[in-house]
Amino acid sequence: MNEEKKQRHSYPIRWLLVFYDTAIYAATCVLLLVIYHGSNYLKPEEKWAQVIMAFVLIMVFRFIIKVYKQVWRYGGIQSYLRLIFADGCAFLLFIATRLTPLFRLTAVTAISLFCINLLGSLSIRMLYRYTYKFGNQDNFPGKILRFLYYVFSGNKLETDIGTGTNKINIAIIGAGRVGTSLATDLIGTPEAAYLPRCFVDVNSEKVGRQIYGIPVLSEEEATSSLLARYDIQEVVFAISNITAEERKALYDHYKGMGFKVKLYDYPTMRTAGTRKMQLRDFDVDELLFRRELNVIDEKTVEYYRGKRVLITGGGGSIGSELCRQVAKMGPGMLIILDVYENGAYDVQQELKGMLEKDQVDVRVEIISICNREALERVFSKYKPQIVLHAAAHKHVPLMEHNCIEAVENNVFGTLNVVELSEKYGVERFMMVSTDKAVNPTNVMGATKRMCEMIVQAHSAGESNTTFSATRFGNVLGSSGSVIPLFKRQISNGGPITITDKRIIRYFMTIPEASQLVLQSGAMARNGELFVLDMGKPVKILDLAENLIRLSGLEPYKDIDIVETGLRPGEKLYEELLVADEGLRKTENSLIFVEYDAPLPLGEIDSRLITLRAAINTGHDDAVREALKAIVPTYKSPEIVNTIAINSNQFSEMLSKYDESRQNAARN
Repeated sequence: MNEEKKQRHSYPIRWLLVFYDTAIYAATCVLLLVIYHGSNYLKPEEKWAQVIMAFVLIMVFRFIIKVYKQVWRYGGIQSYLRLIFADGCAFLLFIATRLTPLFRLTAVTAISLFCINLLGSLSIRMLYRYTYKFGNQDNFPGKILRFLYYVFSGNKLETDIGTGTNKINIAIIGAGRVGTSLATDLIGTPEAAYLPRCFVDVNSEKVGRQIYGIPVLSEEEATSSLLARYDIQEVVFAISNITAEERKALYDHYKGMGFKVKLYDYPTMRTAGTRKMQLRDFDVDELLFRRELNVIDEKTVEYYRGKRVLITGGGGSIGSELCRQVAKMGPGMLIILDVYENGAYDVQQELKGMLEKDQVDVRVEIISICNREALERVFSKYKPQIVLHAAAHKHVPLMEHNCIEAVENNVFGTLNVVELSEKYGVERFMMVSTDKAVNPTNVMGATKRMCEMIVQAHSAGESNTTFSATRFGNVLGSSGSVIPLFKRQISNGGPITITDKRIIRYFMTIPEASQLVLQSGAMARNGELFVLDMGKPVKILDLAENLIRLSGLEPYKDIDIVETGLRPGEKLYEELLVADEGLRKTENSLIFVEYDAPLPLGEIDSRLITLRAAINTGHDDAVREALKAIVPTYKSPEIVNTIAINSNQFSEMLSKYDESRQNAARN
């Protein structure tokens, strides 16, 4: 019903504009003829015939170019250019037909007539658009604008701001392009749930002034008492050029005042092409307050373009993101291989929606990497050029109690993929590894370290396949990360459980981890262990506290945080490198290479025989002991954690971490 009413109402508005344009033109003609011809402006009549002819030309071109079909209350620059183009065409035709000499209207009069009339037409439309956009404010200027809007459109514009409304009052942090865009959007949208009451900015040229009638405060002025006077309920970050440290300081500052903090997604930023601009809470990856790294370059894209790419574990957290990233690069074929059909299916459907029809040939194979015969059929059928090996069991406590399955899948499954890559002439094999493979204290980490040794040993063989492995830390948002657990615990009313309040971890987002694997694999020469500069480590305790605050609650008051003790195989902090002296930079300043002398294939085969014999016993303890025998760096977590607690390295790490947090809070 409302839509039909709006459609019926659009016609009177269009003809009202025709009426206003006619009145503007008539007033312009009288003004100019009086100026140029004085009291004789009514004579000769030929002049009036000529100005009427000019008006007819103007209106004809405006209708031809569909000027009156524009919705002017939403009109942008293209709408105004359309009007200018129509009047310009009318003026050129007016001159070309030599009407001026015929009726003796001077060139100055003709040019003035067209220019002043165009200026009047543009002005009336701009004023109409402004009255609609800002006339809903419940103040004196708003009342004037609402009256003008009624005059222009014949429609009453009701205010929706003021006493008795349910709008949320916000302070916008940043009075630049992004912040003013947000304010414009909110003020001009009657159904918007938010009302901007003030800006906060550091630019001295803006502080103390007003934008759209909204005052601009300095950071020093934006105290809790002053913001309370503006009845501020939420604070919105609308700044594009801000560092992670500055964002964290601002977040802590306003969160400490008791405000709910949100972000504004400007269309040219992270929401471009994916969703409408909106106010939203911080995402999980933004809990780290670190700059997300983007390591993909054109050289990397060119490497994958047109290639047949096989991704094992393609339905998992990392594997699925690898599929998304590779699909964007235009591979010749993308083969998603996974034992879990639901995950693989979800990725396949997502790629269908993300890509244009037939843009990428996507195939799905539901196979376990432990099934060598089935795996070989896939290699024989597709003959992949690139293999991204992401399939693995990664859950540390579960693998401690399922040692045989961890070894079967991680070690011997990887061996199957490596050997078949060699057999079928794969150009490049890249394995996804983990920081837990460095001096491992658990079965999962030990199996991944064994996988690294297998890959490096084969890189030193006579194969034409280029091998590499890539290590990274914990991945935010993955199925086994702490974030989903924390969220469930918060939704259940708490408490949040962490194993040890001293635990420190390196974190990265799923896109970062995937991009690292892709670029490092593209630059691999053979046998490298790639590591990303992951920045500063993060305390799990801080992550838990921030997540509670993002949920609108207070740590230890609304939701408690409880220590449960280290889990089996868990370290207090993870390492990324085996030996610093083996570290080398690459062409990308964020990616490093650690060279570890590969073992001979014969030695690897001997260790695998030991491991297979342990599996055949059917006892997890036998497999664990075999892992300790074949992975020399595998130590019990109790020994490693005791050494860490008593070492200066861990104490210094904690001290530096706490010091950096205190400095950020002071600044």
